[in-house]
This record gives sequence, C-alpha cells and structure tokens, in this order.
Amino acid sequence: MYVGGSIADLPEKIEGRLDLESEDKASFQSKKGTFSFGYKNITSLEYGQKAGRRVGVAVAVSPLFLLSKKRRHYLTVGYTDGDGNAQGVVFEVGKKHVRDILSTLESRSGKSVEYESEEAREHVGN
Repeated sequence: MYVGGSIADLPEKIEGRLDLESEDKASFQSKKGTFSFGYKNITSLEYGQKAGRRVGVAVAVSPLFLLSKKRRHYLTVGYTDGDGNAQGVVFEVGKKHVRDILSTLESRSGKSVEYESEEAREHVGN
C-alpha cells in the first residue's frame, strides 16, 4: 500500500503492487496510477513497525481483542526525481515480503536500510 508521500497524482492509502523486478528502477502500480524511481536515485531507506490496538474489533466483538496487537511494516524511500528534486514515499508492506524487499533495495541502490528501532532490525534478522 502507498501510505503517502510526495506523489501528488496518487491518493494516500491506496493498495497496489511494488514491483522490483526491473534491474534499474522500482515501480508502484495501483488502480489510481503508477510511479517509479531509479535505484541509483535512492538517497535513503528506512524500515519501521507500528503497533496499533484493535479498538474497532474490540468494540464490535470482544474487549479481549484490546490485548492483541497488530503490527504494520513501513518502508520509507527517499529519492531524487528526474529534475533533481528530493522526493519521499512511504509504503506499508506485508511482513512476509519485508526481508526480500529490503535486501533488493539495498543491493540495487547501494544504500543501507536505517531501522527505526532494534525491534524492527530483529524482525528482519539483521
């Protein structure tokens, strides 16, 4: 999911596919639009997790759901566009894909991922 960032033509919180198959650029495709950025233009990579209480489910079903947590996995990519302007995007990624996505972006961009916390680093296994 594209959570938000500097892509004006794309609405926030839109689901889509982050495609890393190209050797020179990453692209995000959704029903509302597409954008891409070159790996060589990446200036920063950051990974973090957020835990949110399941309040809606707790109210609808059972207060016991307040004891459980839902982790979300966020990837922030800073890059420069074709005009040399700084841009940034935030993606929510599925936990099964985090390790592969980070590894691919690190190797193709030459940038190291910064982790928001030690817990986030441990989740990835670094």
